Amino acid sequence: MSRCKEGRASATATYVVGVDVGSIMLRCHVYDKTAEVRGVSSKKVETLHPHLGWVELDPEVLWTQVTDVIKEAVQAAGLQMNQIAGLGISTQRGTFITWNKKTGKPFHNFISWKDQRAAELVNSWNRGVILKAIHVISTILYFLTRSDRYLTASSLTFTTQHVSLRLSWILQNITEVQQAANENNCCFGTIDTWLLYKLTKGSVYATDYSNASSTGIFEPFQMCWSSVLSKLFSIPMSIYPPVEDTSHSFGSVDAEIFGVPIPIVALVADQQAAMFGQCCFHAGDVKLTMGTGIFWDVNTGNHLHTPGAGLYPVVGWKIGKEVVFLAEGNASDAGSTIKWAKELDLFTSVDETSRMARNVIDSEGVCFVPSFSGLQVPVNDPYACASFMGLKPSTTRNHLIRAMLESIAFRNKQLYDTIVKQMRVPLRNIRADGGVSNNSFVMQMTSDLINKKIDKPVNTDMSCLGAAFLAGLALGFWTDKEQLKKLRRTEIVFEPQRDSGEYKLAMDNWIKAVQRSLNWYSQTSY
Repeated sequence: MSRCKEGRASATATYVVGVDVGSIMLRCHVYDKTAEVRGVSSKKVETLHPHLGWVELDPEVLWTQVTDVIKEAVQAAGLQMNQIAGLGISTQRGTFITWNKKTGKPFHNFISWKDQRAAELVNSWNRGVILKAIHVISTILYFLTRSDRYLTASSLTFTTQHVSLRLSWILQNITEVQQAANENNCCFGTIDTWLLYKLTKGSVYATDYSNASSTGIFEPFQMCWSSVLSKLFSIPMSIYPPVEDTSHSFGSVDAEIFGVPIPIVALVADQQAAMFGQCCFHAGDVKLTMGTGIFWDVNTGNHLHTPGAGLYPVVGWKIGKEVVFLAEGNASDAGSTIKWAKELDLFTSVDETSRMARNVIDSEGVCFVPSFSGLQVPVNDPYACASFMGLKPSTTRNHLIRAMLESIAFRNKQLYDTIVKQMRVPLRNIRADGGVSNNSFVMQMTSDLINKKIDKPVNTDMSCLGAAFLAGLALGFWTDKEQLKKLRRTEIVFEPQRDSGEYKLAMDNWIKAVQRSLNWYSQTSY
């Protein structure tokens, strides 16, 4: 779909395009110098489920969708392609593909970050002797050197969301990929790398630091691909793309694609893009994104957070000499649960859900466990199942919807408590975005549970804006971050209205439901 603001742009004006390839939706926004959205186009990201627990994307379908939304958004803005100053691309993280270096042909579909095919491999590594040895040796080295690098390694664990073991699975199970890797004829890339390669017709092969650091095979202390992890997982170093700054001149879109060459001046991972779009530029700034999943990110400045039981460090962005790190905790399912409920016809429009939840005084003891892709921090169980518990003959749709929305708020509370427990820097502003942030019930309940104000902007598609901001800085379209701060607009600030203790009974019941959902699937199910 596409839409545009009223009126046509001046023929001499310049604009910046921000593209965001999310897990549910693919969006393109065209921005003017005031960061007003002049044109929009969006499409649903089509996922494939060839086996239980497998989640894939067709690369050719995605490629066609990306070029289509860019064309449609520019057209909706009433512009010509030669009026676009540059392009910034934000992408879902941890979704990867491999392809033939000589022909450019993919060896397989994109393997989504939600894919669970490597769950047994992950579990095996986390319980294995090698990881235990790494923990012991790293603990000793940390004692001797006090280096945070060894402290990080002493608590190293793997998850299915990391690219590392999913890529190892591909190399073990697809002979063609292993053979190409051995012959130095295999390219690996997350979605950003693939799109850059396609947009430049194979002339540019690269990624940025934010995307690389989110793979689980990147060494953030050394700011390079990890040779140690690559050797552990038998992944050839030759398959990795070069890593460039986040705001950087990557090259130009081949003129045959849009009629004119358009500079590609930013590649950024979606959560880091949202962080930048929210103008969370200072240490202690917090960003809460509720899209397909839930992501809490804290700006830790130039200090790399040492991971504990839950939070993990990523590169926020690198621009010249400036490197900003984030500490992040996430839950895989938020918007995905609401999408599922809509497909079951539990409601007609997403806008109804807040009202439905408020139409009942509570969920009548019904609990929902949002675990279509396992449970992450602080539970960390890839075999947990999604479930409703406490159903009664008197249960209505309103009770079901309330239970689902409450589960999102409860997951927010768990993640926030983990952040407070582990962070060294004092927390400052909390800013929310993503589609679920438009749900006033979830937002108010989250504010109550954490007893903090939460700022929601006018535009909740912050990944598009962040990609555009980064592109605009590279182009000189905007001068600096201070100018960007003035362009961000707040729509509403949610303030605590109820004591968090009033939710204790409901949350205790929900935690009990979570416990009963754990380890539901056998390790061989995937």
